[in-house]
Amino acid sequence: MMVTFRELEMYKNFDELAEDVIDLAKEILPDQLFYLSSISEAQQLILKHSPNDTAIPIAEGLVLNLEDSLCSRIDFKTKQPLVYEDVKDGHALGAFEEKLEAANVRSYLGLPISFINGERFGTLCAVNDEKSQFDTKSITLLQRIVRMFTYYLDLERFAYRDSLTELYNRHFLTRFFEGNSKAGGAVFFLDLDGFKKVNDLYGHDTGDVVLKEVASKLQRFTAVHPDALAIRLGGDEFLVCFTEPASATELSEWANRLLNSLSDWEADYTLSASIGIAQYAAGGDCNLKELLQQADQALYQSKKAGKNRYTFY
Repeated sequence: MMVTFRELEMYKNFDELAEDVIDLAKEILPDQLFYLSSISEAQQLILKHSPNDTAIPIAEGLVLNLEDSLCSRIDFKTKQPLVYEDVKDGHALGAFEEKLEAANVRSYLGLPISFINGERFGTLCAVNDEKSQFDTKSITLLQRIVRMFTYYLDLERFAYRDSLTELYNRHFLTRFFEGNSKAGGAVFFLDLDGFKKVNDLYGHDTGDVVLKEVASKLQRFTAVHPDALAIRLGGDEFLVCFTEPASATELSEWANRLLNSLSDWEADYTLSASIGIAQYAAGGDCNLKELLQQADQALYQSKKAGKNRYTFY
């Protein structure tokens, strides 16, 4: 699961620490332009960079197609740095050569940043519009900086993620809602139908597998809804929070899509979900506790009406 920019905004002292990482890197290789980035499957976001006295165009908040970046060539499994002291020195970069020339990149050093669980976070990179030399000692020191930065990222992430499913947790929801509820939106309160029976028949280990699969289904759903985030409230209760207004027709379509997904299982589970939907208006002083109570009441009506359905508050 990619760490989103909105999640990073909640990390304590993230900007300060990111700047420290860049400053320390500059102490090691002062002639380089350093940048810190976060990456997804398809994109790269520039989070911070050092002062730029090169001809390389770069800006904080810049989003790049990952396929256009040398960072796409970094092997995150081995965690080894990617080094090009001169990109024109017979590296068979193919289509990259024109892109690098257009960006005035002549040398490149990329270090992978991963979480303890192996998931990618992003990169710490050094680039220059001239040829460079990257000695082993400097690279080792930069790797140590990356490792310390990773410890910080993991500590912050644990505070906002559910330990079993790695979805956002209730703490994240509360913090996020404090600063992101003015635009209006909606919440889906989901509860699994038949989960207790799965635990009773197959055991709690299987139950945990089911909860992880539910999380995966919710992640796939939110991946195509940029304004949505998935939260595990606890047990078999989940929340999908939409941070932009939507019509009742749209919400109904999305609820049906989720119901279909959560009733489709390869294993022989008799599982489905019930959903309670509550909306909140733009510009208002929305109370999260009251909103969740409304969604919970709607959820109760879905259960009462036969389960595997949605109900609006």
